Amino acid sequence: MQEKNEKEENIRLMVLERTYVLLTSAMSFVAALAWNDAIQSLFRQIFGTAASIYAKFFYAIIVTVVTVVSVWKINRFINRLKERMENKDAKKAH
Repeated sequence: MQEKNEKEENIRLMVLERTYVLLTSAMSFVAALAWNDAIQSLFRQIFGTAASIYAKFFYAIIVTVVTVVSVWKINRFINRLKERMENKDAKKAH
């Protein structure tokens, strides 16, 4: 009976985690669209109303670099956090 309750609790936790990830992703997407519009407006103001192909590529490169660096740093942070949690669990087991 105890094992069944633990499994149910784990399933609930997984559902909550997935829901959190999906909601966070959706809100991040909306924020990204807002920033996209704001940055494009800035580029139009800097480079003129007829945004050149160079400005669009420059914008795409900047967004790509920022995204890659951000994802890399977040991934490193999460991996370090997981290591700490695993080390903490290993110490408790001993």
